[in-house]
Amino acid sequence: MRTAILVATGLACGALGHGSHDSSQKPMVSENANWMTKHMAEEHHIGDFDASSFFVLHDYDADGHWEAEEILRTYGLMDESNKNVPQSRRDEIERELLRLLDTDGDGFVTRDEFAAFIDSGKTLPDMGTGPGHHGDDEYEYEIHHWEKYHNENSPLEELNHPEDIEHFKKHEELEDAEARLEKLNRMTIVEDNIPSKFRRGS
Repeated sequence: MRTAILVATGLACGALGHGSHDSSQKPMVSENANWMTKHMAEEHHIGDFDASSFFVLHDYDADGHWEAEEILRTYGLMDESNKNVPQSRRDEIERELLRLLDTDGDGFVTRDEFAAFIDSGKTLPDMGTGPGHHGDDEYEYEIHHWEKYHNENSPLEELNHPEDIEHFKKHEELEDAEARLEKLNRMTIVEDNIPSKFRRGS
């Protein structure tokens, strides 16, 4: 329960830090909108963007180009929701997207290559992997559940949805693991527990 209180408080503060997080913050997009538009609305709550801002937002290591792994991550293929997508399909998606975007064939996509692709009137295709969940657990919980059902004024007793319970359970498991590790780190080495061949002077 202590963890639940701390996490709930942290989420409330996070919501305040990002402004008002009610469901109206997510831009309304047409059912017929392209995948990029749906992705930006669903995953980032952004309705107005250009090629450059889209590129920078998904250049996760900020090195100026997209590696294949970053493209797959943008499409949600590093997320638990796509864990059952077979490797053959992942490889197929990677090849197809690099074919579209990597015009010089060096295995990377630069901002200029992406901008030229968008300026030509094209858009990233829907590869059937969903909206592209690519945040960490905390981000995904906040943007897909907390913002929809809770706010900074939600009392603890309302944090009882299955998603809340699972989220707080993960926090408690992490806290328990950290406590065990800390306990192990404080333990002194008991020489009698070391096999004789590894003891000093043996």
